[in-house]
Amino acid sequence: MATITALQAQKRHADRINVYLDGKFAFGLAAAAATAAGLQVGQTLSEADVTGLQQQDLVDKARQNALRLLGYRPRSIMEVEQKLRQKGYADAVIMQTIDRLVAVDLLNDAAFAAYWVEQRETFKPRSHFALRQELQTKGISRALIDAALAGVDEVEAARRAAGPRAQRWRNLPQEAFSAKLGQFLQRRGFSYDIIQQITHETWQANHQSE
Repeated sequence: MATITALQAQKRHADRINVYLDGKFAFGLAAAAATAAGLQVGQTLSEADVTGLQQQDLVDKARQNALRLLGYRPRSIMEVEQKLRQKGYADAVIMQTIDRLVAVDLLNDAAFAAYWVEQRETFKPRSHFALRQELQTKGISRALIDAALAGVDEVEAARRAAGPRAQRWRNLPQEAFSAKLGQFLQRRGFSYDIIQQITHETWQANHQSE
């Protein structure tokens, strides 16, 4: 057993405190966690108590890291796991952090998949194949990908993707126009049949009055 002899606010981090046991610095801890645990000078802590507090502090730090990531944009569970692992957190800490975020719906792979597809549809339309590949790399399950893609009309997506490029290249000869637009749509993952349909359609739409 060890006795808490001091609880001092950290100079650089006002929301954290330094815990001193038997006159020596032992570990740092979030002030909120110390309050929640009821820490006070004169209190005795077992080795298990200290380990538990330190583990809790690691989980709190990992959670703050995850929340910063989620502040930029929604993330998949696998993305958060990978980022926390890169920062050196142990698997047990990562899993506790993930579980907490899932429990309060801050991590939700179904919602993430829907968000990802919506963003692509709005700003960079692409094929089912391309979207599926992107979501797979982010750890989304096949069932959730299928659900997210259910409302995506590939032909319409190709049409919207082609629009700005078709306008840019409209003065090219038809063969060059079709080659450039076809290559562009191919990079977005669209099939040969859809590419043929859209290149022909857009050429005709741009030259119907000529």
